[in-house]
Amino acid sequence: MFDVKEDRLVIAGPAGELEVVVRPADKGSILSEHNLCAVVCHPHPRFGGTMDNKVVTTLTRVYADLGVPVARFNFRGVGASTGEYDNGVGEVDDLVAVAAWFQQRTEATALSLAGFSFGSGVASNGCLRIASVRHGLFVAPPVGRYNFASVRSYPCPLTIVVAGQDELVDNAQTFVWAKTLDPAPQLVELPEASHLFHGQLVVLRERLTALLPQQLVEP
Repeated sequence: MFDVKEDRLVIAGPAGELEVVVRPADKGSILSEHNLCAVVCHPHPRFGGTMDNKVVTTLTRVYADLGVPVARFNFRGVGASTGEYDNGVGEVDDLVAVAAWFQQRTEATALSLAGFSFGSGVASNGCLRIASVRHGLFVAPPVGRYNFASVRSYPCPLTIVVAGQDELVDNAQTFVWAKTLDPAPQLVELPEASHLFHGQLVVLRERLTALLPQQLVEP
């Protein structure tokens, strides 16, 4: 479907243009016949977060290696995306637009939404708004912020990654919140990982590559 390993382009978004990078699925991989696609959301724009963040690109590689075409994108006001930061509200609209565009492009019937830190808050809201979402992946979610604490149920399975040495996120809040969710999420803890997963990206990739297929395949 795509002529290059990654295709960088600009699409129409709700606040102007959105910069998107598409990575095709590795053909013949475990999930390549399941008609899925994925979208990955980056960390906080006000603190240097972009779609080229190393955790984001690691998640992108996980999906592609499993056989799922994947898009990552810059929120409004980041990189070549136009518009201005909107406190996590308009950013959800950006995600909805990218997801709709990417599903049409790939002709996928189901979607996985992933996000790192701030991006997991956006992905969380996307899981509640987009009917075709089959799975949510939240990496180092800042549960004390955004709307996490008010959510008790998602319409899809979740995988939540916790960085054991996270200096920015209160993991105790994450564990308490996770216990309130129905259905119960798949919790993945990396004991040695800091918030940015320095030195732990390979471990993150290996753990998710092993765990995600069981939740991404439709029951």
